[in-house]
Amino acid sequence: MKFELISPAFENEGMIPVRFTCDGENISPPLKWNNIPEGARSLALINDDPDAPIGDWVHWILYNIPPGIDSLPEGASNKKQIPSNSVEGLNDWGLNSYGGPCPPSGIHRYYFKLYALDTVFTADNKMTKKKLLALMKGHILGEAVLMGKYKRAR
Repeated sequence: MKFELISPAFENEGMIPVRFTCDGENISPPLKWNNIPEGARSLALINDDPDAPIGDWVHWILYNIPPGIDSLPEGASNKKQIPSNSVEGLNDWGLNSYGGPCPPSGIHRYYFKLYALDTVFTADNKMTKKKLLALMKGHILGEAVLMGKYKRAR
């Protein structure tokens, strides 16, 4: 069985509903995963947009998710319903929270990447994607990816 990340709010490669974007409520979407690799001590989530004009734009970082957790409810970041001992890192707005899709033009792709890790990191609310990826080297047991798209109506 494959390590898998899904959302009840949108299909993989489908359109992300407005409520989870800057044009809506800007809340984090519900996420669910299964088949966590054996030996995982924590999970880490990185949500980014590789289509941003300045290059990759980080929307959300959440790490030290306990491996016994298999989902995040809608609005988990914004309502501070993240799992106990989990830590939100810095997104590219400089905030320790989720920031929804808000592309300046065209359709952008938004990747939610969930990593199963054989370690737990020291809590650091200044954790960036670059720093987290460096720390994860040699500790990744599996990766699950969900991609959604968004285009502003304007």
